[in-house]
Amino acid sequence: MTCGDDTANAVPGTRLARTLQFGDSLFPIGAFVFSGGLESAIQEGAVHDPDTLLGFARTAVEQANRGDGIALVCAHRGAADNDLDVLLAIDEMVYGRKLSSEARTMSVRMGRKSAELGVQLTGSPLLRSWFERIAAGATPGCYPVALAATFAGQGLPALDAFVVHQYGVAAAVLSAALRLMRIDHVETQRMLYVLNADVEAAYRIAAAADLSEMAGFAPLTEILGEVHARAHVRLFMS
Repeated sequence: MTCGDDTANAVPGTRLARTLQFGDSLFPIGAFVFSGGLESAIQEGAVHDPDTLLGFARTAVEQANRGDGIALVCAHRGAADNDLDVLLAIDEMVYGRKLSSEARTMSVRMGRKSAELGVQLTGSPLLRSWFERIAAGATPGCYPVALAATFAGQGLPALDAFVVHQYGVAAAVLSAALRLMRIDHVETQRMLYVLNADVEAAYRIAAAADLSEMAGFAPLTEILGEVHARAHVRLFMS
């Protein structure tokens, strides 16, 4: 199943506004309570300065490119075709590739809240049907799939959803860094600028990929996730 591309129905200004809203850090889906493994990385000494922080954030983004990013683009195509069976299948694939319990929790909590808010804001019948499946326990409701359904239900393109997702991955790590280590907002913004520079190229790769190519295994990240799950003292949920 090749993911392909699509064209937005929304006018350019509205498209931009919707992309900004659903990608804003103030959008209340609970992303701020997760560090993406950074807390353990700092505690274990794997991240200890700006260079190692940038490397950690880059790994998180690249991991998402090869995993959740492919799922998102393919789920968007399924949602555009109003094919809930495709969404259910992709959702299970995403959930099954989350090796740590905290990664699963993060994806499901953000996905459920994203779908719930999307229904309230957009009234999309597709998104309502998707959220009903989540509420009924028929599917985990992982964030990449929920985000894809939210954008497809508004006639917004997969590229926009992909950018929001990848931006969010980088922003979550860097936002957590501001609370966990000595680094200022200017430095984290520089990193965010660098990390987002190749997002369109990453999208093209994801859009040309097959679902069977979903990967993203990063051994150190997975180990740190399990270390964090067993920590007695922690600020973040992951």
